[in-house]
Amino acid sequence: MESSTSQKLLVIQGLRAEVAGKEILKGVNLTINPGEVHALMGPNGSGKSTLSNVLSGHPRYRATKGRVVLQGRDILKLSPDERAKLGVFTAFQYPVEVTGVSLFNFLKTAYGSVKGKIDYSQFGKMVKSEAEKLRMSPNFLSRYLNEGFSGGEKKKAEILQMIVLSPKLVIMDETDSGLDIDALRVVSDGVNRARKSFNPGILLITHYFRILKYIRPDFVHVLIDGKIATEGGPQLANKLEESGYGWVRG
Repeated sequence: MESSTSQKLLVIQGLRAEVAGKEILKGVNLTINPGEVHALMGPNGSGKSTLSNVLSGHPRYRATKGRVVLQGRDILKLSPDERAKLGVFTAFQYPVEVTGVSLFNFLKTAYGSVKGKIDYSQFGKMVKSEAEKLRMSPNFLSRYLNEGFSGGEKKKAEILQMIVLSPKLVIMDETDSGLDIDALRVVSDGVNRARKSFNPGILLITHYFRILKYIRPDFVHVLIDGKIATEGGPQLANKLEESGYGWVRG
């Protein structure tokens, strides 16, 4: 959906992409401006996670046509770390475990890579404060990244990373998957604090309406068979909750 706002954060034009030689995205167009939340919904296999992976720079997913422009710069040929330094952040559906690297050291390394110099005293205080707001026990910061974490703890760690790095573009790939209602509220509160703090554009990929009760979208897009089949305001999510995707296909 094209916004009248002149300052565009992300512009996706005619994006086609494949994985293992199979075309998944078949011409996606989407514009996100700073501070906007765009919910991307659709049935399994429609291409939602493929879009997330292409935007993040996953090497298995190859863009074959189109452009992805972040603040005037086409990022499709950039590596994942180059995209991160430009302000792209992805919260994954299945965060990986990293043995031997504590959550705190991971955050410190990532922050230093993206932001540059660190005041270690202030950084430590900031990370601890944000972890407390996410109801994470202080000992999680010293544990190996995601190792032995529950699903909810992994997602909280992802949101902590997002808050610490304060990116320009946040891609949330089914972050609500597997969360109980309490964890969903905590994670959503973290996202809403981030919106007020550093005003990122957010692409919120989800199957379920429930997270949209806590993170209110400005726009809702429905991806069907690799294309955005319909889009609208928050009320579109309500219609999908009531009627499913059959009417969109029709």
